Amino acid sequence: MSLNMLSRDFILKKIAKLLLHIIFWTVVLFCYTYFFGYNSENINYIFSFSLFLMPVTIGTTYTVIDLLIPKYLILEKYFQFILYCVYTIIISALFIVISFFYGLIYLSSLNVDSMAPMTRSPLFLFIAVYFVVFIASAFSLVQHNYKSTSVNQELKNKILEAQLKLKEQELQYLKMQIHPHFLFNTLNTMYGFALKKSEQTPEMILKLSNLLDYLLYQVDKPLVPLQDEINHIKDYVALEKMRFSDTLDINMNFENVDSTLQIAPMLLIPFVENSFKHGQIKNEKLSIIMDLKCNEEYIRFIIKNSILRHSENNQEGIGLANIKKRLVLLYKDKHELKVSKNEDWYTVILTLKKLKLS
Repeated sequence: MSLNMLSRDFILKKIAKLLLHIIFWTVVLFCYTYFFGYNSENINYIFSFSLFLMPVTIGTTYTVIDLLIPKYLILEKYFQFILYCVYTIIISALFIVISFFYGLIYLSSLNVDSMAPMTRSPLFLFIAVYFVVFIASAFSLVQHNYKSTSVNQELKNKILEAQLKLKEQELQYLKMQIHPHFLFNTLNTMYGFALKKSEQTPEMILKLSNLLDYLLYQVDKPLVPLQDEINHIKDYVALEKMRFSDTLDINMNFENVDSTLQIAPMLLIPFVENSFKHGQIKNEKLSIIMDLKCNEEYIRFIIKNSILRHSENNQEGIGLANIKKRLVLLYKDKHELKVSKNEDWYTVILTLKKLKLS
């Protein structure tokens, strides 16, 4: 937006504000004329008296709404606000009394009977002036409150937007960490087969191709079908079966996988990776048990891998540490992660609230 347009908008706003104030005080003048003209037919007297009372009304009103409210009341300087309000009332009362004598001396020539009934008592003048001041002050407070609420809401939105961007950056960073870690483990397995010149190498490359397709084209989505994640796990397990051969004893049980269920991509595979990487061969077998159950309320994934008794096995690697952070970012209040270890098994139980595809 150009400087000229900004200047024009500023001038137009000022003109609109000035017109609103002129309209307001014109309405006040006519209200004074109507109020003080009660039971009186001397229109010239009433209008002249009302016009004379306007400066004290205007001065008192702007003193309150432009000085006392923003400088003291809004800033919670209550003592100064009350003190200066008292000063304002005293000074304005003096001018109201002067207005009374103006009607008595100048307009009525000291003849009280010729005065309009509503102008014979200073009490009615006080009521009229301070009622206008009260109404204007109430509007001013509402306006200040609206501006303050708007500013606070705008600030809150900016903070939330900044936090969202930060979380998105952190999540992207965690994904970048997970991908190389996963690929490193898989390529190591393939390298071993290539050295052996195994006939299973082409099949292994095909499995890896499927994994890379999932990794490159699905992982950036916020959610994917749960079945896709399961297929991804199956491809990964197929690769590991080739590597471990007869030393692997794995049992996978995936029950009631509804096609409408969805999950964050690459959420379960780090647990599977950890089981193969840190699991220990016991009785000539690396034993891994995977169990996934779904009902109307939740998805529960359980994975166990064998460990040796009294071992100091620690599976808190990069993958598991990252997945914990991802769970906090993606499923803050919608997940429960339990990790436990006994003499024979290392167990992870992940429970997620069920999400439906739209």
